[in-house]
Amino acid sequence: MSVESATATEAVAGAATEGAPEPEAACAPCADGQVGQVLASRSSFYRMLASLYFSTLTPEQVESFAEADLSPYAQLGDEFADGINDITRYLRKRNTGTRDELAADFTGTFVGTKAYEGKVAVPYESVFTSEDGLLCRESYHEVFHEYRREAVRRAPGVDWPDDHLSFMFEFMAILSDRAARSLEAGDVAAARHDVEESAAFLDRHILSWFDDFAELAGKIVETRFYRGVLKITRGFLELDRETLADLAEQVGA
Repeated sequence: MSVESATATEAVAGAATEGAPEPEAACAPCADGQVGQVLASRSSFYRMLASLYFSTLTPEQVESFAEADLSPYAQLGDEFADGINDITRYLRKRNTGTRDELAADFTGTFVGTKAYEGKVAVPYESVFTSEDGLLCRESYHEVFHEYRREAVRRAPGVDWPDDHLSFMFEFMAILSDRAARSLEAGDVAAARHDVEESAAFLDRHILSWFDDFAELAGKIVETRFYRGVLKITRGFLELDRETLADLAEQVGA
C-alpha cells in the first residue's frame, strides 16, 4: 500500500525487521500524555503482524524472534500468554532446519497448498465471508473502497487482492500513524477520524472473520510457532478493540 511516499512492499518488508513494541505501551490505558505513544506502539505491532502473514520468515527474523524477550506480553491476557509460550518453546529448540520447517508450514497454511476437509486457510476476507468461499467477492470491493477513501493503495507490482490480512493490518498501522501525526500537529478532528475509522474497520473487516480463519488455520498448521502467532494475533485484536474505545474517549475529550 502507499500513503504519501511509502509503498506496501516497502512497509511490510520494513516491518519484518522491526522489534516488537513494548507491551505496556502497545495496549496500556491511554492516560494523559500517553496517546501518542500508544498510537505508535499499535502501529508497530500491526506492522509486525502484517509481516508474519505476508511471507515466510528469513533466517534473521527467526533469530530475532528467538532472542527477543516476549515474556512481558503474557500479562496482557491468557491468549497472549498461550501464544508466547508456544512461540518461545518452539524457538528454544531451533536448529539448522527450523527456517525451512517454518517456511513449509507458512506455505501449506497461509498460501493454501494444504487443506482441512477441502478448505484452505488463505488469509482473505472474501474467502471467509462470501457464500462460495472465493476471492474478490463483496468484501474485497468494500475493502478496496475503504482504502481508496483514505487515499491508500497497494504498491505497484503487489498483485494480491486488497482484502489480504497483511494489507488490512498495514492499513490499521497507517491510520494509527496518521492519528499520531495529526495530534502532533494539533488537528484533533483528523486524529479522531482516524481512530474512529480504525475501530469501524477492525469490526467490519477483521474481527468479522478472523476467528473462523484462525480456527481453520489452527487445524492445518503443524508448528507450535504458527499456532502461537494465531493466538497472539487474536489476543491483540480483541485488546485493540478496547484500546481504540479508550483512544476515542481521549481524542474526543
